[in-house]
Amino acid sequence: MKKLSLSLALLALANSKSWAQTAESNWYTNLQSMDSGQITLLIILGIVLLVIVLLLILMVYLMSFMVAVLKKENPEMAKEPSWWEKFKERFVTGKLPEVGSKDEKAKMMANHSYDGITELDNFMPPWLQWVFILTIAFGVGYFVNYSVLGIGKTGVEEYEEELQLEAIAAEARKANMMASIDESSVVFDESGAALSSGKSIFEANCAACHASDGGGGVGPNLTDEYWIHGGSIQDVFKIIKYGVVSKGMVPWEDQLSPVEIQQVSSFILSLKGSTPANPKDPQGELFIQETIQPEELASDSTAIIALN
Repeated sequence: MKKLSLSLALLALANSKSWAQTAESNWYTNLQSMDSGQITLLIILGIVLLVIVLLLILMVYLMSFMVAVLKKENPEMAKEPSWWEKFKERFVTGKLPEVGSKDEKAKMMANHSYDGITELDNFMPPWLQWVFILTIAFGVGYFVNYSVLGIGKTGVEEYEEELQLEAIAAEARKANMMASIDESSVVFDESGAALSSGKSIFEANCAACHASDGGGGVGPNLTDEYWIHGGSIQDVFKIIKYGVVSKGMVPWEDQLSPVEIQQVSSFILSLKGSTPANPKDPQGELFIQETIQPEELASDSTAIIALN
């Protein structure tokens, strides 16, 4: 019996931990979303509930005091068991035979006697009977709700719903990350989708000055290794975003999103080394992209491993 009670308690505790974490986060989120009027109302309701609980405790105390007074005035009433003893006998321990009584001797199991200690053939305690009955009722209700009526969501359905919610949250995180791209966090995106989108943006907005193949016109040639303002992805992104008003290059930060500027910057760098139809003469300075040598990469990796 003790082992069963301990198992039930441990199972309830394990289930309550995960539920408590979710409930705590939801409670904190809901509290943050409340305004001052709602918080004031919540405080008032809490005070009213506290007053009701205190009144109930006071009523129980007064009733017990009155019962004690009545028992003193009426000795016969004092012999009767209290309401707690009746409740305990009916729902907790059951009616136990007195030591040495006929009922106790009748319940003795002779073949279950060890070192003078004899086991009694008692019934299951009432509290355990109620737990057993409630477990059966819960199991039947659970089965009908999920398997017969189909009202509640099964574990698989809840898992799929969580996957959908996480996919939506991932898209939102991705959108926020894309919106936060600037000249310090931009990267060269050589994926097909990004280059295709960058090509469309380039042909619609940049081809008039740089030619559709990047060979240059009013603007410089974008296919050679010479750059006026630097040829890294950060430099190109910065020039497109802020422009060069003195050279007639307008800023595009109000017309293109950060991810679109990254895409068109990546497409421009992909034109390097191509052969345009009418290439313009090189302008600016020769730009050599710095690359990490294998020995430097090995030393950096060794340093990282040592730090870890």
